[in-house]
Amino acid sequence: MPLMEPYRVKVVEPIPILTRAEREAAMVRAAYNPFSLRADEVTIDLLSDSGTGALSAAQQAAGMRGDETYAGARSFFRFRDTVSELTGYPHIMPVHQGRAAERILFGAVLKPGQLSVSNTHFDTTRANVILSGGVAVDLPCPEAADLDNAYPFKGDIDLAALAAKLDGPDDVGIVVMTITNNGGGGQPVSMANLTAVAKLCREHQVPFFLDAARFAENAWLVIQREPGYADHTPQQVARLAFDLADGAVASLKKDAIAHMGGFLALREEGLAKHCEAILIATEGFRTYGGLAGRDLEMLAEGLREVVEPDYLRARAAATAHLAELVKAAGVSVVEPPGIHALYLNAGRLLPHIPPSEFPGHALATELYLAGGIRCAELGSLYLGEEDENGVLVKPAPYELVRLAIPRRVYTQSHLEYVAETIAEVAKNPERVPGYRVVEAPALLRHFNCRVEPIR
Repeated sequence: MPLMEPYRVKVVEPIPILTRAEREAAMVRAAYNPFSLRADEVTIDLLSDSGTGALSAAQQAAGMRGDETYAGARSFFRFRDTVSELTGYPHIMPVHQGRAAERILFGAVLKPGQLSVSNTHFDTTRANVILSGGVAVDLPCPEAADLDNAYPFKGDIDLAALAAKLDGPDDVGIVVMTITNNGGGGQPVSMANLTAVAKLCREHQVPFFLDAARFAENAWLVIQREPGYADHTPQQVARLAFDLADGAVASLKKDAIAHMGGFLALREEGLAKHCEAILIATEGFRTYGGLAGRDLEMLAEGLREVVEPDYLRARAAATAHLAELVKAAGVSVVEPPGIHALYLNAGRLLPHIPPSEFPGHALATELYLAGGIRCAELGSLYLGEEDENGVLVKPAPYELVRLAIPRRVYTQSHLEYVAETIAEVAKNPERVPGYRVVEAPALLRHFNCRVEPIR
């Protein structure tokens, strides 16, 4: 069956198309940091799938009935009921985005020095653990170390390593499973792995939470790849996952296909009351949490649309199509491809650039210069460790570039343009220079650093 988007375009927006010289000038102005580019300087924006999706007609219509009452708005109860039906959790708190839920949860659960253990913490999750006084520990499964292996659930946690951590001597304050595992190449987590994690956490009386920003995409990949789930719906698989945990945080800018919003969902009443106090003090009253009524309405509708099999099937097929085109051009990707993003193996494409000169950042920069494509490095600039003089002392395990695909925004021809641009860069990869950091903050440096090419 040919690849076809299960929707038709109703509103369009012009795409900026710049010359090579204009893109070069833009990158100089941005100090070679894609995060510092202006939107009108970007042709295809694959920097993030967070808050970048296209709203449906039904979501737009739902937004028009938004109730902006400060407390007890009708829109909150529609949102609450939708999230409760999806997750089964009795205590639902809206927040403006996922990192707010992380901050509230870690502040309530983690004591100074305690560990937060995860399959992989993403950047803001790790930062919120650190800011709460905790220590973030990643325990990806052994199969994740082989980028070329077709193992279907590389997002799994290493169960033996988790059991060892829980047995001590370190004090584990929380276990967080990210579904899908964004920092680990967008790979899904199996239900078998989640079930085993839940059992270990119950035995050791350690809270177990999901980072469920891409819960629907994880459910779809479980249906496709894990025996015993082929006859389940995405909503049924998602509910089974939520049933295993004590609660969840979620950025709904991903799998609710909305521009703003998130939730903190909890099972235990005492923790919920503690978190609610922090919510009111920092985000807003418990029935709006920093969101407008129209946001709550659009989120509720988006949560219903995202579990539709036709939508998920087409989104997965689009990513797979892009992956095949990229591999045909001789560029390796993290296998097997996930859904929300394609991860390019920049270290393999650019072997002449050492980790200290950030090959992932170099490839991301070159894709913008060559075709106006903005994307993000997930390599030593993001994950590497440096000394007090800014010298890289521990490179990232892999040098990757993430092409995050916004939901319902780009068509097949847009993705084929991306593949053609990658293919052009891959013809002469030795021409791509490395980069050095000129200025960077101590935390989350990839967002605000200034770099320059090494000529």
